[in-house]
Amino acid sequence: MEKRNEVLELSFEFALDIIHYCEELENNKKYVLSHQLLKSGTSIEANGKEAQNAESIMDFVHKLKIAAKEAEETEYWLQLCLKSKTYPSSQKLIDQIGSIKKLLNAIIAATKRKLTN
Repeated sequence: MEKRNEVLELSFEFALDIIHYCEELENNKKYVLSHQLLKSGTSIEANGKEAQNAESIMDFVHKLKIAAKEAEETEYWLQLCLKSKTYPSSQKLIDQIGSIKKLLNAIIAATKRKLTN
């Protein structure tokens, strides 16, 4: 039985939600932000998946840091959407990305602590 990986599960569900949100943006002709969000929002889990096959612990941390950077970028685009009056609400996605960011940062910090001990 495969061990549960919460960060990958959350980021996969988030990627699916981002795809749906971006489709809604495109239906409203909001192409530029849709494209940016689709790229950054779906790459979080892609980098998390890459980390699962890291060549070393440092490589693992590096790949998760990339995922964390993508999460930060995604949050930025979602905040822009939230504050723009002509965009659909992105609050649910902002809440989701907040949880993913916390989890990624906790994993990165815990892994770094293991390296120094």
